[in-house]
Amino acid sequence: MSDEQMRIAMFTNTYLPHVGGVARSVSTYEEELRRRGHQVRIVAPTFEGAAQSTYDVLRVPAIQGFNGSDFSVRLPQPGLIAAFLDDFRPQVIHSHHPFLLGDSALRFAWSRRLPLVFTHHTLYEQYTHYVPLDSEALKRVAIQMAVEYCNLCTHVIAPSVSLEHLLEERGVTTPVTVIPTGIDLDFYSSGDRRRFLRQHEVKDNALVVGHVGRLAGEKNLAFLAEAVGRFLARRREAVFLVVGAGPEEEAFRDSLLRQAESRQVLLVGKKTGRELADAYAAMDVFVFSSQSETQGMVVAEAMASGAPVVALDGPGVRDVVARENGRLLAGNATVDEFATALEDLTSDPRRLRRLCDQARASIEEFSLENCADRLVELYGQLAAEASERDDADPGPWDRMLNRLEIEWNLLAEKATALAAAVEN
Repeated sequence: MSDEQMRIAMFTNTYLPHVGGVARSVSTYEEELRRRGHQVRIVAPTFEGAAQSTYDVLRVPAIQGFNGSDFSVRLPQPGLIAAFLDDFRPQVIHSHHPFLLGDSALRFAWSRRLPLVFTHHTLYEQYTHYVPLDSEALKRVAIQMAVEYCNLCTHVIAPSVSLEHLLEERGVTTPVTVIPTGIDLDFYSSGDRRRFLRQHEVKDNALVVGHVGRLAGEKNLAFLAEAVGRFLARRREAVFLVVGAGPEEEAFRDSLLRQAESRQVLLVGKKTGRELADAYAAMDVFVFSSQSETQGMVVAEAMASGAPVVALDGPGVRDVVARENGRLLAGNATVDEFATALEDLTSDPRRLRRLCDQARASIEEFSLENCADRLVELYGQLAAEASERDDADPGPWDRMLNRLEIEWNLLAEKATALAAAVEN
């Protein structure tokens, strides 16, 4: 089945032109699957600057900028998704979130008796500050809701081994397969350092410390600004290049400038495509302090461009960063320890060049080709198993019964999550 042309429907709460890990993961695999001859349709919310629905992409109505975030919250539109997908007759449903359109993915898959794959992209408890009345109880609800959602799916994809272990510890019983979001190694190794530095009036021989990501609270940016600020105060010839934007941008910049000179801080906003590859190429070393990742995609992209990494230990990141390609510090390391590690790693130019080569070599297993092979194999296996169970398309009566069952299970999922918060 994996060698045959397949029909896959993906449901995601974030999609292009949104710039973020999940949106990039969806678009990366969408493009690669289509390149291989598979058919893919996307169900995603409307988003500012996005095109209208097309033959391949359904944009469902949504509230923009939910609670000050970059995310859209879809509005119920009965029948819209069914009309988009029933003629397509997908063989596999792939959900990228455990709520909102994730619920819609469950409903569609169960009512049509289709295999449902869920990629657990995010540690959702790290994002509860976007919801009113954020609390420790709400974090427990977020954790339990994700676990219950996993257990309603046919198969779960974990982007890293460390996340696979975490899901098992939390009570996920559905089969889990580790498949990272693949990296286009040729693309990220082809950036033009000189072009980017000259465009932004930075000297060719500058020591460039880099970071890529959303500038938001869940990314541990206060720590990063303090640590890199200390390093910049010690190394006045160094420049901190930051690619990304978000609600914490002003506070992040202000914190850096308390220790660094303005010429040392270069925040260039969101970058995609060739500009992003050039930005990575401009970086001599990459820094990362987020502990809310499941893979740390930007860490892998930085290594593919040849930048060794200094990072805090956390899920996903520990699967990528090792002694031969950077420095992985304890999750509770101090800002001074982080700054010192950054200074040590960049103090010897010859050793830094050697680490650059080793960073590129260490990321081979995360190539898009390898990861897409594993994803297609999983799709084919699940579609074949579903076909063997029942070749008949469920009729209206069976669909209604299946719909009642999934509505009950969705209600039970949320009740269980609330109970977990109360019991703890």
